[in-house]
Amino acid sequence: MPLRLVIFDVDGTLIDSQAHICAAMGAAFGGLGLAVPGRREVLGIVGLSLPHAMARLAPDVPLEARAQLVEGYKQAFAALRAAELSPLYPGAREAIEALRAMPDVLLGIATGKSRRGLAHVLEAHDLNAHFVTVQVADDHPSKPHPSMIHACLRETGVAPESTIMLGDTSYDMDMAQAACVHGLGVAWGYHPLEKLGVPVIADFTELSGAVQTIWAGAEA
Repeated sequence: MPLRLVIFDVDGTLIDSQAHICAAMGAAFGGLGLAVPGRREVLGIVGLSLPHAMARLAPDVPLEARAQLVEGYKQAFAALRAAELSPLYPGAREAIEALRAMPDVLLGIATGKSRRGLAHVLEAHDLNAHFVTVQVADDHPSKPHPSMIHACLRETGVAPESTIMLGDTSYDMDMAQAACVHGLGVAWGYHPLEKLGVPVIADFTELSGAVQTIWAGAEA
């Protein structure tokens, strides 16, 4: 049986980190005396690498100040993360374990988080053993560039038509399209559903059935 691959986004898909993201962004902008972007604006850039995110949120700010925003965000987020762990969404662990139990299914991650940030999440939630390929912002262009998915495919040997990208943002779905893999959205994330343009699951109990439906359609 050919191998299949499900690639997970993290923020807004596996973990609900919006409180930390918004607070850290407020600290970064406030620290430079800049107007703090609204919550909708901040959540709209989740998934992008930090330099790209700051360019979207502060296009008129000089590059040097944007670099300070990136550093300020990292420091604030690390402090918040150390004080309180962002929770997994309900059913996430059970859905991951159910997919991993399938002998022909591999799991991966493609995230805009840093390697250090993702390592903290996976260790704190005891999820390291579940993912065979992990791609982070340190090593790739920002989403929606397909580099992260291409790396997942190379490392696992799985064909694009047997691969599904699970995410909550248009960046995830555009990345999936650019890499010629299937996109599957989640209803609880940070981008409006109408921006995703793909099938969407309402909660994690629907994940196993949804991926099987996609694969069955691809093989028909």
